[in-house]
Amino acid sequence: MTKIKGGQFIVQAGDPANTFIPEEWTEEQLMIRDMVKDFVQQEILGPLRSGGHELNAQTDNDKVVGILERAAEQGLCGLSIAEEHGGMGLNFNTGLLFGEAIASGFSFATTIGAHTSIGSLPIVYYGTKEQKDKYLPKIASAEYKASYALTEPGAGSDANSGKTKAIPTEDGQHYLINGQKMWITNGGFADIFIVFAKIEDDENLSAFIVEKAFGGITIGAEERKLGIKGSSTVQVFFNDCKVPAENLLAKRGDGFKIALNILNSGRIKLAAGSIGGSKFALTQAIKYANERHQFDQPISNFGAMKYKIGEMATRTFAAESAIYRTGRYIDIKEQELLDEGATTGESKIKALREYAIECAVLKVYGSEVLDYCVDETLQIHGGMGYAVETGVEMGYRDARITRIYEGTNEINRMLAFAELMKRAFKTKEIDLVAAGKKIPGSMLRQTFGSTFKLGQEEKIVQNFKHLFLAIAGMAGKKLKMALADEQEIVMNLSDILTEAYIAESLLLRVRKLEANADHDDKVYQVQQKMLELHIYEAIKKVHGAATQAIDSLPEDTKKKTLNKLVKTFLKKYPVNPKELRRDIANYMIEADEYTF
Repeated sequence: MTKIKGGQFIVQAGDPANTFIPEEWTEEQLMIRDMVKDFVQQEILGPLRSGGHELNAQTDNDKVVGILERAAEQGLCGLSIAEEHGGMGLNFNTGLLFGEAIASGFSFATTIGAHTSIGSLPIVYYGTKEQKDKYLPKIASAEYKASYALTEPGAGSDANSGKTKAIPTEDGQHYLINGQKMWITNGGFADIFIVFAKIEDDENLSAFIVEKAFGGITIGAEERKLGIKGSSTVQVFFNDCKVPAENLLAKRGDGFKIALNILNSGRIKLAAGSIGGSKFALTQAIKYANERHQFDQPISNFGAMKYKIGEMATRTFAAESAIYRTGRYIDIKEQELLDEGATTGESKIKALREYAIECAVLKVYGSEVLDYCVDETLQIHGGMGYAVETGVEMGYRDARITRIYEGTNEINRMLAFAELMKRAFKTKEIDLVAAGKKIPGSMLRQTFGSTFKLGQEEKIVQNFKHLFLAIAGMAGKKLKMALADEQEIVMNLSDILTEAYIAESLLLRVRKLEANADHDDKVYQVQQKMLELHIYEAIKKVHGAATQAIDSLPEDTKKKTLNKLVKTFLKKYPVNPKELRRDIANYMIEADEYTF
């Protein structure tokens, strides 16, 4: 595959031949996915449906720990841990597939996600050989349950403002940690914590591996929450917790950097989990719509239901396309760095850092697709959606947190834009100016004609990118550094950036399938229709975000020029959205599930 730099998609068209698509999963990868789904069915869904009881950390932590330990017996707690430390050593994209498959486990997905991701990856990425040898085998076997302690009462999105302190002892052999952490997943039963604290009066955090057995740790009561009730969430208090000096992760002051890099991983993994949840919810919706009869026919016959099913399927298919496209890029970058002589940890960190922009936009898009799907699934179920035994109301509640953790969606929107600007104007990795110079010629070529034609999807995606460049360029020229404070405009621009990446990813997937497809094949026809429906909806979304951004600029900005660009670049796309949704929905309804 051709090397693709992170963020480069905004100035460079993707190539279908160099794009990974989910249809290319190997038999081994699909076996792992199916093993995870079978585990969830046996351990979570089966008991839920037979007993109608939602796991609750206030009473069921022993059950949750038991499920985690049984997951470890099947190797599911060490997917990202090297074989030499008792794990499976899977590549990053396969890890995303695991995240998708485990998502139907409701709150248990949060439990095992914290254990296998934020609770262990800091050691995988930054640990010394001694630290890895000591802790990773026990995490992989779930002998040690892992947790991650970053957030404090006064330090959420501004994580580096944390007040927890680590004071070296006089002999330099230990640190005494004092402070308070909150919203700590798995904290109620964790054996080790990745704890972030400032050594003395340092400006930046440091990170430590802290065993509960060290003492000086008090665990608060389980929080009462809207959703993910089965996952342990507590406050953790440190009172002269004596931590050996060798348990410092990386270097003094590296903690904030560690936290940011772990978040890159967490964001795209959350997106993958969101798609797993979306597929699960959509299949529930389809099955219920087929079973539920009103007016002497299944409600799946009605156009209002077909609208919801067709829309859910299309958004899910689009998000999936972008997530695994990116996951493969991360794997390629990691291997490239290994070949250049980087250590395993360095290569993983730098590969994720390379695609920080994509990770941020995927977290936003994936979580919002999930929210849409669980909401519409509940709506299709009607009153039955409120019944615990269906799992629908639980999925609805559990999904809400995805727009908050791993950085709120607002933070991630602004982060994606800020990182792109940094790479364009500070590190000079992406040449936005050169790309922007192509806009007048493109506009001139498209001035005549009021509509697009089918088959012009590549042009439409390019227009999304050009519109982003034009508005961002004009806003930057007018507002300069003050643009960063105009968060509403930045979020509008980030939404255009996101739509461009998602639409292109879906386009690349369908074009790659098209190369070997029988165009009379029903599966291919449905995939093509999802592309057309997504492009139709994306034009509307980009139009709305672009118009809001332009209207929000100072009055003496060249708004007329920008509005003309909007009119030229976002012409009418001649499809019938009702018929597209119906055809997509009918295919799913006939199959009685989401099929892709």
